Formats: sequence, structure tokens, C-alpha cells
Amino acid sequence: MAAEQIETVNTGADKAKLAVSALLVIAGVVGFYLLTKQGQIAQWGVLIAAFIAAIVVFISSESGKEFVAFGRDAWREAKKVVWPSRKESMQMTGYVFAFVVVMALFLWLTDKSLEWLIFSLILGWR
Repeated sequence: MAAEQIETVNTGADKAKLAVSALLVIAGVVGFYLLTKQGQIAQWGVLIAAFIAAIVVFISSESGKEFVAFGRDAWREAKKVVWPSRKESMQMTGYVFAFVVVMALFLWLTDKSLEWLIFSLILGWR
């Protein structure tokens, strides 16, 4: 068995950035609820500002940079996907529906056959 590698935050600065980011999110939520008397604009302003600051701090950490790189790679791979044409999609959908109908009939016939065999022939209930 190969040992699994677990990525952890190594530097104290990265740990501090992640902690600050989490505290900014918490502060934004707390500020949102504390500013109920100031109106919705103040509430949402504090919440959005805190979330944006948390995102900026998170992206400046090593974990944030890796997350952004992962997102870029995922987007690049998604661009490489070759989507089927409308005709191919309709054909495959038709195949799936036909298979579902055939399986439904098969399972219904199997169920009714077993019901007839068990209840009528073996147990004689009908």
C-alpha cells in the first residue's frame, strides 16, 4: 500500500492568513446581525466587504494560490470537452428510453411469472 500524502499548511504566515480569513467571515456574519438597526444597506455592505476581504486574504495564502491554480486547470480541461451534436444526443436519449421500456417489461413479466408460480402453483392461494 502506498502512503497517502496529506497536504498541510506549513508556514506560520499561511496559518495566520487562513485564520484571518476565517475571522473575517465570522466578523462579517456577526456584523450583519449587529447592524440590524442601521438598515439593510449597512448590513449587506459589512457582510460583502468582510467576505471580499476574506477572499483576498485567502487567495494571498499558499492554499488560496493552489485553489486558484486548480480552478484554472479545471476550466482549461472543461474547455477541451467535445459535446455531442443534437442528433447524437437525441439518438442516445432514444436508446436510453427504449432500454428503460424493455427493462420495465422484463421486470414486470418476471414479477408476474414469479407471482403466478409461487401463489398459484406452489401455495394454491388463487
